[in-house]
Amino acid sequence: MLQNKKKIPYKIGNYNFLLVAYTLILSTIGFFMVYSATSDIVFESGLTIYAKQLIGIILGIICMVSLSLIDYKVVLKFSWIWYIGNILVLLYVRYFSPIELKGAKRWISLPGFGTIQPSEFSKIVLIITYAVFLTKVRDKINKVSYLVLAGVIGAPPILLILLQPNLSTTIVCCSIVAFMIFMAGISYKWVIGVLGTGIVSVVGVVFLTLRGFHILKPHQIERIVAFMEPEKYPNLTYQQRFSVMAIAGGKLNGKGLNNNTFDSVKNGNFLSEEQGDFIWAVVGEELGFIGCCVIIILIGLVVIECLKIAKSSKDFSGRLVAGGIATLFAIQSFVNIGVATLILPNTGIPLPFISSGLSSLLSSFICIGLVLNIGLQRRK
Repeated sequence: MLQNKKKIPYKIGNYNFLLVAYTLILSTIGFFMVYSATSDIVFESGLTIYAKQLIGIILGIICMVSLSLIDYKVVLKFSWIWYIGNILVLLYVRYFSPIELKGAKRWISLPGFGTIQPSEFSKIVLIITYAVFLTKVRDKINKVSYLVLAGVIGAPPILLILLQPNLSTTIVCCSIVAFMIFMAGISYKWVIGVLGTGIVSVVGVVFLTLRGFHILKPHQIERIVAFMEPEKYPNLTYQQRFSVMAIAGGKLNGKGLNNNTFDSVKNGNFLSEEQGDFIWAVVGEELGFIGCCVIIILIGLVVIECLKIAKSSKDFSGRLVAGGIATLFAIQSFVNIGVATLILPNTGIPLPFISSGLSSLLSSFICIGLVLNIGLQRRK
């Protein structure tokens, strides 16, 4: 009987407590940033925003720990259920959800917690789906038919996210898929070809947009034109300009948490989403250059730990999942900080573990839970 007893596939001694520590430090900093940015905002769906953030952190930690102790292969086994369920939820958001804000339909109501944004969880579903698919076709990935199939798999959820409209999340999803296909061993000829085509396409779209051709949606055109010629469209870049001023005003050490200076971005109402998409402005103003560097380093360390776990994974699917999650954190952080510092066109996307939002927090903690379990089953 003892010989037939099933062995546990991983050792708790391999638990990556360093990655957990980085995650907890980031989420703690995020809570104080959200509290400072919204301390005078009373309610959001019955809860203060910072109370909702704290609930998100607690629920996220529970999800992270629980998922880290569940064999990730069990999660991958039901990949098509997650995939179909994700599409159904996105269809509901698109055609049936009554919640619409500034022309966008991205949310569904969650009793007791306000709203959640399903597209945040779509990133995880895409990572899981492509991990399973690419593992099966790894030796055939350079064939045109399988590359087309890879595109067909990603098209439904990505297009539904784009139609919300949610261009920033669409870009992140496409980046994740592209990197995972690269990890699967695609030929460099394909990589060079796709990069060349992509660069030409982006330049072409920008050129035609500046010439007055309406290829994109009106608000997307406005943001690109304003980014290219900010002096001509000051009203379209005012949030980014105030964000840069706030970051510069923080100087080396910052003005301090929850400061009450009249010229603060949060006290002066210069930004409309300082607790979310523009949380970096609050970070720069209150924590200064040193605080910004600390957060960037912590995010970088999270990405590095994910890549290290990907490298040591005992199988290819685990490597793809951990690598995809590392890409998610890296790209999303780069876009959020890039927008807040005016090096990218204005597009809304949360900073992992720092920005407010239940969906963003939970999805980030779920990602860490998956990576932790992959690390528990590292290659000998």
